Amino acid sequence: MRVRVRSGDAAARAVVEAKLIIAGLRPAETPEPSPQDVLVAVGDTVEAAIGACRSGLPGGHERLLVVADVLSRTGALQALRVGARALVLSAEATPERLAATVHAAHRGEGRLSHLALARLLDGSPEPARPGRKPGAPKLTGRQLEVLRLMADGHGNEAIAATLGCSKHTVKNVIYELMGQLQVRNRAHAVAHAVRTGLI
Repeated sequence: MRVRVRSGDAAARAVVEAKLIIAGLRPAETPEPSPQDVLVAVGDTVEAAIGACRSGLPGGHERLLVVADVLSRTGALQALRVGARALVLSAEATPERLAATVHAAHRGEGRLSHLALARLLDGSPEPARPGRKPGAPKLTGRQLEVLRLMADGHGNEAIAATLGCSKHTVKNVIYELMGQLQVRNRAHAVAHAVRTGLI
């Protein structure tokens, strides 16, 4: 696994690179992108972070991690649209958390910190209504329960323990619901479910 850090702010980039080194991950020096890379986009806002690495996102980067000082709902949605696997606020980006999030992104998992999820859900343009909105896909009870647990930040192992099933079953349920919702990753699934009133 290679980690590449991109930012329009040299100081912010140096801070994130130092934290990665402390955690035992050495950022790659090569500018040549690889589909197996984890691209860490750093900026004062999500928009600035994504803008700093636009050239490194041909058609979307499957393993994009965004680190930003400020996170708005609009910025969070933009990050999800370009395929970000994770959103981390700079204030929460300890070396350990940053390394864990990089590894999760490399495995294809989505991660949102609690603050990032709160910002994403905050400021809904219309009041939340109970129940499904018209046009929302119909999910099974198990799929909805897994989606709720994902929204609470639980990983596959914790979801399996809560539901009393195997991790393999949880992975299958997530795969099916992501296909039904037509989303790219776990964070996108949760955001979509909130927008459509599924959870």
